[in-house]
Amino acid sequence: MLMKNNLIKDLKNTLTPYNVLSELEERYAYAQDAANSRSIKNLPDVVVFVENTEQVQDVVKLARKYRTPVICRGAGTNVVGACRAEHGGIILNFSKMNKILDLSRENMTATVQPGVIVGNLQKEADKLGLFYPPDPSNLAVSTIGGSIAQASGGAKTFKYGSTKDYVIDLKVVTASGEILRTGASTIKNATGYNLNSLFVGSEGTLGIVVEATLKLIPKPEAKRVLMAYFDTVQDSVDAVDAIIEQRIFPATLDFMDKNAIQTVEKFYPANLLCEKEAALVIEVDGFESAIEYQQKAIVSILEHCNASAIQYSTNDDEYEKIWTARRSSMGACAKLKPNVTTDDVIVPRKNLAELVLGIRAICEKYNLDVCMVGHVGDGSVHPQIPIDYRDEDEYKRFKKAKSEIYELTASLGGILSGEHGIGADKRAHIHMVINETALNYMRQIKKTFDPDNILNPYKIF
Repeated sequence: MLMKNNLIKDLKNTLTPYNVLSELEERYAYAQDAANSRSIKNLPDVVVFVENTEQVQDVVKLARKYRTPVICRGAGTNVVGACRAEHGGIILNFSKMNKILDLSRENMTATVQPGVIVGNLQKEADKLGLFYPPDPSNLAVSTIGGSIAQASGGAKTFKYGSTKDYVIDLKVVTASGEILRTGASTIKNATGYNLNSLFVGSEGTLGIVVEATLKLIPKPEAKRVLMAYFDTVQDSVDAVDAIIEQRIFPATLDFMDKNAIQTVEKFYPANLLCEKEAALVIEVDGFESAIEYQQKAIVSILEHCNASAIQYSTNDDEYEKIWTARRSSMGACAKLKPNVTTDDVIVPRKNLAELVLGIRAICEKYNLDVCMVGHVGDGSVHPQIPIDYRDEDEYKRFKKAKSEIYELTASLGGILSGEHGIGADKRAHIHMVINETALNYMRQIKKTFDPDNILNPYKIF
């Protein structure tokens, strides 16, 4: 207790007192993320709001002095328990480091602080005719720092890639409080090891990102979204393969199963066809002159693949309505039970139908509801399971189902996370898809960068 009090005193002296929260209620508010853990067993010792890089360095040096954990937090929307303070320590909140430092039309780059909202960066880039493609479903609140930490993807990954493909330089505070640069402001870089890839997806366990330089691309001239409905899951997956085989490259190939369609329509009425077994959300973009051609070609393929109905946007309002419905799936699911969990298992696309049907069978076996959405263009599925954590029996069934879903994913050549990360909630299962040799090298990397184990300790493995 004395050490904790001394730590808080030093933090208040080093920073400003109003940026240091230590009351029970304040700490409780920052003890959870969107992972919906069953109970809050551990609270952070203190919550610190930082406003610049120097303050981050000061906090890290104090954490090292007191051998206390530092857990970075953006918007707290991650769903794997990556920013929970399992062992107490300092929650480092970046909501006040939220500036776009530079937006260059000439270089097609953006330099930002970690608290910048993804959706805000997209809007500012759009004003210059530029485009930042990564688009996690919660992009209205999700931060750049959080998306870098978790290697976020989103619906447009199929065509444009994920966060890792747009990070060209990071400014990182190390566990010793030093500054590390991982890249450069150039689009290409073959100078030494690719440290960008090492830090993207490291969940704050290797260093603390305080600035990021991101690649932008030209904004597509036009875009349109279609919703195609099918009477079987297999038909919907076959349609995805058929589109790709015809060398058409949509920006998005997303999926919703019947439960997801029905749940979303009740939550956000968008004229979805609720009797259909599955739907594809397909976005095309590019030059205005090519949009009509792409749409006609895709509609022809969809009809050939037994699509039973097709809707498409004809204006911006209709476009936003369809996408709002798709992005509402988790919120809609949360209306069914007090808690909802989501996952991001991913398999080679040829095994996608087997994964979807297998997850459904597992949930039926354990008498659990499940709404499935996903980015089927890259083989990613998000099973969203509404449950009541207060129901002991239901919770036990849920844990068994999750384990079997991971086993199924591994058996189909997949991995446990395509874009959410591992955090605390999946670390017990990581051995299913990564062998011990690789895990040992990861542990060595962690020890090299963080010998005192103060940076988000015991996450991932």
